[in-house]
Amino acid sequence: MLMAGGLYAWLAGVRAAAPPVPNIATSVEVLDRDGRLLRPFALADGRWRLKAELSDVDRRYVDMLVAYEDKRFFQHGGVDPLALVRAAGQLLTHGRILSGGSTLTMQVARLMEPRGERGLAAKWKAKWHEMRRAIQLESQLTKREILGLYL
Repeated sequence: MLMAGGLYAWLAGVRAAAPPVPNIATSVEVLDRDGRLLRPFALADGRWRLKAELSDVDRRYVDMLVAYEDKRFFQHGGVDPLALVRAAGQLLTHGRILSGGSTLTMQVARLMEPRGERGLAAKWKAKWHEMRRAIQLESQLTKREILGLYL
């Protein structure tokens, strides 16, 4: 009971300390006079990130994305404890994680605040930060907004 109370207090503190949602950097796009894409430019790190609204994406694609990446997306608050337990079990039994425990919201957190983690300790620290940030994002945004940021 004491642990549950402590967890509840921690979660309340995480949500209360939520910083503003930063913008995700997108590629510069050159459009024609009718708004059609002529040429995108890669980001400074060489990656492409084109703007997409959830309403622009085929619903079947979104359904497949959620089914593949995070089937309990609409049931959790940013962190999926069952997925984390599964990933930890795989690490213990196979020596590596076969299917990760990151939720779509945690992946959005990683897109917003990329970290160049090196080494096991830094990776665990980054994962902890992603979980914390995912809980904050879930308190600030709707599931549709989170999916829109992921796309």
